[in-house]
Amino acid sequence: MSKKQKSIFNKESLAFLKDYLNNPSPTGFEKEGQKLWLKYLTPYIDEHFVDPYGSVVGVINPKAEFKVVIEAHADEISWFVNYISPEGLIYVIRNGGSDQQIAPSMRVNIHTEKGIVKAVFGWPAIHTRQRSNDGKEPQPKVDNIFLDCGARSRKEVEELGIHVGCVCTFNDGFEELNYDYYICRAIDNRIGGFMIAEVARLLKEKKQELPFGLYIVNAVQEEVGLRGAEMIAKRIKANVAIITDVTHDTTTPMINKNIEGEIKCGGGPSITYGPAVHNILRDLIIKTAKKNDIPYQLHAVSRSTGTDTDAFAYSNDGTPSALISLPLRYMHTTVEMVKKDDIENTIQLIYQTLLNITPKTNFQYL
Repeated sequence: MSKKQKSIFNKESLAFLKDYLNNPSPTGFEKEGQKLWLKYLTPYIDEHFVDPYGSVVGVINPKAEFKVVIEAHADEISWFVNYISPEGLIYVIRNGGSDQQIAPSMRVNIHTEKGIVKAVFGWPAIHTRQRSNDGKEPQPKVDNIFLDCGARSRKEVEELGIHVGCVCTFNDGFEELNYDYYICRAIDNRIGGFMIAEVARLLKEKKQELPFGLYIVNAVQEEVGLRGAEMIAKRIKANVAIITDVTHDTTTPMINKNIEGEIKCGGGPSITYGPAVHNILRDLIIKTAKKNDIPYQLHAVSRSTGTDTDAFAYSNDGTPSALISLPLRYMHTTVEMVKKDDIENTIQLIYQTLLNITPKTNFQYL
């Protein structure tokens, strides 16, 4: 965190962060997480609205003609029950970019109308795994991983309330590690929702009057193709959009920096270069970071950003959009890891950038 700033976190915000990260919000089923988020945000906004698929928008200065968006996505990757075998084993398909290689031995919550049903991703013991003729062990694949909930027939599974289409989330929750690191599943990207809510809190507590309408957007269904952002961008018709998501810490093993660039936890938020990123807005963000002594890193993408930035940038007649990303280790696993200083610096960068935008800011290239 910048030496000029004291910690943003307080007792209430940290409690919210823990609750919000621990609460399941699988893609397409974000409702309960959105309730938590909106409850925390409500004291800091003037009004809110919700679209038909569950994206939530808190608004400050709703009557202003010029509209600025700060956005994150609310959903997490998960699994769908796809087939229940006669022996009572449950086969799944992805809901978003779930990683089959980390599944074996994981504990899972199956969400049913009767409540949570506990299960595990079973996997044959090392002593028993059948090897192919060339001696290679079987690898976890979507078509061979399975859930075991203790039932030993399809009927017993169904009696628990489990049916095809039930969504399944990993059980792992929030923990603090050494040197101010946080771990949890689904930090991607509920940490973004936390950060934009904290921006709203800072604006309220510091009594900052904005010369525009601020739309704090927690969008659904990013993990299946930016769908929530597509819908809400068309509705808001913003003049400017600042998106926050996570990005890869590329300093861990088995990542090629020549391809992925060099981003590391503790180095500050990452600011993206790419076709969808508006050059003037991005440069304004960089100047803001320099002016306020906020550490930052740079990242480049060849085509799309792979985030809701693309949905906002190409919406309506084109919306000047930029991406500020939080470095994260082990994305789409149950131990996603981020550093507290990076969270605070990202919040500060978004906050300070908003203070440098006015309806008269020229975002025209020519």
